[in-house]
Amino acid sequence: MLGLDLPTLISRILTLVIALSMHEFAHAKVADLFGDDTPRMNGRLTLNPLKHLDIFGSIMLVVAGFGWAKPVPVNPYALAQRSPSAFMWVSLAGPASNFLMAIAAAIPLRAGWVTPYDAFGAANFLPTPYDFLTEFIFINLLLMLFNLIPLAPLDGDKIYSYFAPPPLARVLDVIRPYGPIVLMLLVFLAPRFGFDVFGWMMSPALPNLWTLLLGGNV
Repeated sequence: MLGLDLPTLISRILTLVIALSMHEFAHAKVADLFGDDTPRMNGRLTLNPLKHLDIFGSIMLVVAGFGWAKPVPVNPYALAQRSPSAFMWVSLAGPASNFLMAIAAAIPLRAGWVTPYDAFGAANFLPTPYDFLTEFIFINLLLMLFNLIPLAPLDGDKIYSYFAPPPLARVLDVIRPYGPIVLMLLVFLAPRFGFDVFGWMMSPALPNLWTLLLGGNV
């Protein structure tokens, strides 16, 4: 099923439920703190995964190791009235939540409280705590980096638009309407022709973050 062993499949599904729900809740919570009640009115100020998960994005996370949830609706004009940087902070909250979750999951591994030799899960159908935590850390780091790519509809588009100098901001404005199409082409089509753009972008950061969180112990 899906080319995954059962423990890995269970780990990815649990990661999906936790990581994406927390990611979207973080967007909603920060928007709410800035006075935008749009997420609250749409029932998104909750950790209930049924309010956040997208079916296709969830399948992609299980199969490919990355995915997405339903975007949290916000009112950029209401946010702008509170602060020019509010929309940027709302966008940054999602990737930041993934990084914080990766840090939290790394603590028991870095401290040696959980090791590869723990017996729980050895029945071949449950992930061991070690395997679950390493999968959880990896996918949360992947989600953070993926969402920081400056391409709509990813969070990075809004974040970089805030910091970008005017010439670059104008370029982002031009390509924004085509962002979802470009994103799908880069994810699904480009690798078939040997252009793994996201792999090139993540390959320096992901191993370095992994080493930063876990050292050489994992």
